[in-house]
Amino acid sequence: MTETLPLFPLGNVLLPGGSLPLHIFEARYRQLVMDLVNEVVPGRRFGVVGIRQGWEVGEDNVDAMYEVGCSAHLDEVQQLPEGRYDITTTGRDRFRLLQLDTEAAPYLMARVEWLPDSTPRQDSEQLRDRLSASARAAQERYLATGLRVEGTTNPDESTDFAELSYALAENCVLAPDDRQDLLAETDPVARMREIRSLINRETEFVRRLRAVPAQLSEFAEHAGTN
Repeated sequence: MTETLPLFPLGNVLLPGGSLPLHIFEARYRQLVMDLVNEVVPGRRFGVVGIRQGWEVGEDNVDAMYEVGCSAHLDEVQQLPEGRYDITTTGRDRFRLLQLDTEAAPYLMARVEWLPDSTPRQDSEQLRDRLSASARAAQERYLATGLRVEGTTNPDESTDFAELSYALAENCVLAPDDRQDLLAETDPVARMREIRSLINRETEFVRRLRAVPAQLSEFAEHAGTN
């Protein structure tokens, strides 16, 4: 199933269920916000796709974007002076880029196909329970080092298995490449193993270095602008 979405390339990677605040000041993205609010773009939905290098994608550098992105739902809009906006969004569904359109609107448009989870190569209820428990335990060890992404909470016990890996990732300071790998992985069992491995890796880094890296929130203004 394919659909056309407005596209917002970013130097960060949005995951399903994740929260993404943005400060909007560039003319084309101010227009996008107005089109979302006025339902010119239906469903208050647009696509967020990560940039491989840097923070922006110029018209001649569209190949710098990753192939897999995540749709975002516009939740709240605060209008600021000079036509700027502060908005909050929530990640929804993964997609794969099929075709870009730089002429249909002031902002980038893309034809995308939705990317649902695939059938796991290895699966059972017992396996899922073990992986969930071990990934949550890994997160507890990670948080015990003093690492925590400001504003996040531990995933509820009722969180669906397929969504838990994303929820755990939101509580970790992970590089964009790591977040992109999680986003692109469609096997939920493999994805749970991957987030567990990433959390264990980051915990070991902190223990070896005996230092706690800066919170992601300290870089949010740079990552969240356009």
